[in-house]
Amino acid sequence: MLIAMNEEPEAQQGAGTPDAFERLWTPHRMAYIKGTNKPTGPGPDDGCPFCEIPAMSDEDGLIIARGRSVFAVLNLYPYNSGHLMVCPYRHVADYADLDDGETAELADFTKRALAALRKASGAQGFNVGMNLGGVAGAGIAAHLHQHVVPRWGGDTNFMPVVGHTRVLPQLLRDTRELLADSWPASP
Repeated sequence: MLIAMNEEPEAQQGAGTPDAFERLWTPHRMAYIKGTNKPTGPGPDDGCPFCEIPAMSDEDGLIIARGRSVFAVLNLYPYNSGHLMVCPYRHVADYADLDDGETAELADFTKRALAALRKASGAQGFNVGMNLGGVAGAGIAAHLHQHVVPRWGGDTNFMPVVGHTRVLPQLLRDTRELLADSWPASP
């Protein structure tokens, strides 16, 4: 409901005082806020989603690509469209605990993620990184994962800054399909 400056807001029976603000409802975020499906402990059998996802189909798990020791998966609670993560299959918390093969493939998949996002969405920049440990901001600290967040000029507008809301223009399944189709082949 948009209200012109010279109009009175229409009465809202039982819904509070009208204030002429539009609302974007994102009820799916409540699962994240409440910690639904968050691991119950540090082990791989404690409900770790990064251990469970590889057993799913690519479509159901939102997996973009699978390697020998790592996989790329869309973030279920993205900061931007195309926000993905590169995860080792092995349940390991610290980057220093990766073996040489895992480290090399994680780096290779990160490079391929950048290429796929550039091709699929014309991303102009990226935030790439890991939060190691809960105090560093890791939502799932027990299983290492590297974030790859595509960025575009002007993508930080008033919605996240003032409204604390993200607007994602595409369904996750559609984003997964687009990125899987754009994923570069192994060298």
